[in-house]
Amino acid sequence: MPTVKVNEIGVYYELHGDGDPVVLIAGLGTSISPYMRIVRRLAQKYRVLAFDNRGVGRTDKPDIPYTIEMMAEDTAGLLRALGIARADVIGVSMGGRIAMALALQHPEVVRSLVLASTSARVVRGTRTTPRFRFFKFLKWLRSGGRFLGRDPQPYYAFIRQLDASGSYDCSGRLGEIRVPTLILHGKRDRLAPYSLAEEMHAGIGGSKMVTFERGHLFMFWESERFADSVKEFLGSLDPAATR
Repeated sequence: MPTVKVNEIGVYYELHGDGDPVVLIAGLGTSISPYMRIVRRLAQKYRVLAFDNRGVGRTDKPDIPYTIEMMAEDTAGLLRALGIARADVIGVSMGGRIAMALALQHPEVVRSLVLASTSARVVRGTRTTPRFRFFKFLKWLRSGGRFLGRDPQPYYAFIRQLDASGSYDCSGRLGEIRVPTLILHGKRDRLAPYSLAEEMHAGIGGSKMVTFERGHLFMFWESERFADSVKEFLGSLDPAATR
């Protein structure tokens, strides 16, 4: 079981494939298990690093307050430990916020960003708060078990991740992200409304956006198109500018 010590926690990770490094950062409440179809598709061309965020899967789960900035530092520390100087970074949902924080805190390690089903901030409302929606989301996950994988997340750790994700806001700093960026978003996303994807698109200069007809979890139902969109984007980048 490959783990490394990063920021005083043991982080579980897997490396698949060969080629330029690509990092996949998972979303709230999920280990890397449900992303493996995507990982395998990308690993046909790239060296893909996938890891469990703090609080989930086979990574340690300290019962302390988490922040998105803290999890971005976990990612940066993992890259250093594995000798990866720069990488293309894919972030899904909460992982997208971690990816943006990584690009803001450590721009030297991010060659490009792929932001899927995410937003730079969370819109709060009576029945649309991240806590309310994700309680419903978690209940649905646990009822079917489809996306939980082999390592269900403890309740306290879910709340730690949820609070970190819901309190993060980098909407005022989107203009500071100056790496090539692809935004992948479902038009029916009710957890990260489409309008917030448009906000990211407008705020990150030169970003591209590809839409899907499904909702927040479109990448699991359309893993082939998701991976192909990522590969097309990465293949279009100017090697002299990003490598």
